[in-house]
Amino acid sequence: MYTFFKNSQLVSRILFTFLLIFFAKVTMAASVDTVATYSESMKKKITAVVILPEGYSEKKRYPTVYLLHGYGGNYADYIKKTPAIKDYADQYQMIIVCADGRNSWYFDSPVDSTWKYETYVSNELVGWIDQRYHTIADRKGRAIMGLSMGGHGALSLAIKHQDVFGAAGSMSGGLDLRPFPGNWEIYKRLGNYASNSAIWKENSVMEMIPLLSTNQLALLIDCGEDDFFYPVNLKFHEQLKYNNINHDFISRPGNHDWKYWKNAIGYQFLFFNNFFKG
Repeated sequence: MYTFFKNSQLVSRILFTFLLIFFAKVTMAASVDTVATYSESMKKKITAVVILPEGYSEKKRYPTVYLLHGYGGNYADYIKKTPAIKDYADQYQMIIVCADGRNSWYFDSPVDSTWKYETYVSNELVGWIDQRYHTIADRKGRAIMGLSMGGHGALSLAIKHQDVFGAAGSMSGGLDLRPFPGNWEIYKRLGNYASNSAIWKENSVMEMIPLLSTNQLALLIDCGEDDFFYPVNLKFHEQLKYNNINHDFISRPGNHDWKYWKNAIGYQFLFFNNFFKG
């Protein structure tokens, strides 16, 4: 009887210790907040997702990565379709912000003054996050990335606002808008292409390369070889090389879909982690 009781106590202690470790890990895992931010330029509240890393503490400062969704998506896309981003927040000890850009292409529309998503993301959202969380409030501690429409938006915003972002990444980005004059509501933000070709040119990332200088902005461009955006991504890569702009370029078999992006996103976070450490 004594031996049985003694062994039972041992098993109970082991089980209790295991449960303590388990619940400690659960309570220390990345936290996901859905927040209502405010855009002064558009006079409205805009929802975002904020992921805080395991062990988040007000005693230290964290780098921040902003994620931009694609056309037809919203702020919840990444957390629903690639929940592994919570693991990246933990692994690399960074804050992740999933912005909402509707179908804006992240422009301040020159034809519709009610759409100012460039101002919102690069200024208002960044300011809102820096005020409420313990961020590294400097371009050396900020990166921005996106997929498809968001890939164009991430590079566009980073190139235009190099004082805000120090690194940018694109997955399957539509980096030249001009080959697609009738697609994805771009014409609603920039006007009809036939009448506003200069505006389309000015707002295409392909035409922003002269704004870059070597080593000023850390860039990662990733696109699948079977993607309909692959030709413009390859051309962008070649133009960066021609202009001696340092960047990373990844291409491999893959299409314009979440299967590709779930794989690609890991390279983006590794790239940004190296930037923040560098």
